[in-house]
Amino acid sequence: MTSSYFIVNGSWQGNREGNGLIRLPGGSNLEVSVPKELDGPGIGTNPEELLISSANNCYMITLAAMLSNRKIEVEKLEVSSEGIVEKVDRKLQFKQIIHNPVISIRTGSGVTVEKLEEIAVRAEKACFISNTLRNSIEISVQPKVIVL
Repeated sequence: MTSSYFIVNGSWQGNREGNGLIRLPGGSNLEVSVPKELDGPGIGTNPEELLISSANNCYMITLAAMLSNRKIEVEKLEVSSEGIVEKVDRKLQFKQIIHNPVISIRTGSGVTVEKLEEIAVRAEKACFISNTLRNSIEISVQPKVIVL
């Protein structure tokens, strides 16, 4: 078995109203804080958005790979993902992530809208991050196909 290691470094200044910096490999930096929706300063991004971003990115890559493996030429693929956080017994809990992929194809591409919708749903089941989160969070897909 081969293991891969991913290292992220963070620093924080102040209390709950403070902010921090996450340093990613390759030199990218992300400012972070408690989100405004949770009564924080809303500086940069936050753990909730980063979790949704991770799920979005993995799903988008998985869907693109599945389409590519089937030789389906897509003009454009966009994915909007929404995360729902609820307070349960005075504790925050991620309730759901909803992926809304929009797949644009050309007329005469040789694939049906129904088949693309099926692949879009199956991609979520194959996504590594979704599979990691699935026992804790409901994840769903609401695909839309545009024929150009």
